[in-house]
Amino acid sequence: MLRVFIIATIVAAAAGVKLTSPTFEVFMLKHERVYETEEEHNVRYWTFYKNMAKWELYNKAEQGTATYGMNQFADLTEEEFSKHYLSPVTSKGMNMLNSLPEAEEVDVADTPAEMDWRTKNAVTPVKNQGQCGSCWAFSTTGNIEGRWAIKNGTLVSLSEQELVDCDKVDLGCNGGLPFQAYAEIMRLGGLETEEDYPYTGRGGACKFDGSKVAVDITGREKVSTDEKKIAAYVAANGPVSIGLNAAAMQFYTGGVSHPLSFLCEPSGIDHGVVIVGYGTESGKDYWLIKNSWGATWGEKGYYKLYRGKGCCGCNQMVTSATL
Repeated sequence: MLRVFIIATIVAAAAGVKLTSPTFEVFMLKHERVYETEEEHNVRYWTFYKNMAKWELYNKAEQGTATYGMNQFADLTEEEFSKHYLSPVTSKGMNMLNSLPEAEEVDVADTPAEMDWRTKNAVTPVKNQGQCGSCWAFSTTGNIEGRWAIKNGTLVSLSEQELVDCDKVDLGCNGGLPFQAYAEIMRLGGLETEEDYPYTGRGGACKFDGSKVAVDITGREKVSTDEKKIAAYVAANGPVSIGLNAAAMQFYTGGVSHPLSFLCEPSGIDHGVVIVGYGTESGKDYWLIKNSWGATWGEKGYYKLYRGKGCCGCNQMVTSATL
């Protein structure tokens, strides 16, 4: 049915007709899309229907319980999505990761069956990075917010904008690495709160004020790639920063995501997020992942990713600040 519709769409576009459909109209209304020209409207319409074919493929190939479909990214090409929302990690970046001190391992025998740091006041509300490739900054603050709350009993929302503006190693809205950001936070002397240094979604001049530092850190460490050991670390210490391949996340709408590896190559890490817990749902073990695309995306801003198979490279870049 979709194939027939696409053929009809091509014919209509060639005839210079403004393309429309009930499904696309619903998308535009729900996500407040207004296109300036008929040409742009048709380009977005065509992109939308090509994306429909993509999420149908993910639904048919899904090994878990996840569903994929129309969300706020449905009219973006893969290239646009990557440019504005992701932060690809190079092989050089992965090699740099190996120079970090290794975290002390926690006895896996003591690992509880499930953990959700949201229920223990160690996770701030879901944030929104906007059209800025600053996911690395949100992954960094999410880890530190959790560690600080667990150690000191106070949950503080920390400033991503400070990192976007003042981190001299990472590239602001053009990408970065959480484990580099930890070092920059130590160089700067700490992080201000979200309230004192609010997020703008674009790079700017550094306005860091050392007198307003709310949280500081003492170091950084690399966590094991063994997912049982990662779970033990999360249960014992709190949320961790991770990188993963976000291919399956573009159209994710809910459930435990377990895409086939060719749809979500573990080597293609391009997005920084935060593991804030783990559990089991409908017989599927999963990581509970806090994302930074707003609370309307996924499961109220969260992503459940199958746990135990290194899905989408989720176990390859697990790091944490130390306090």
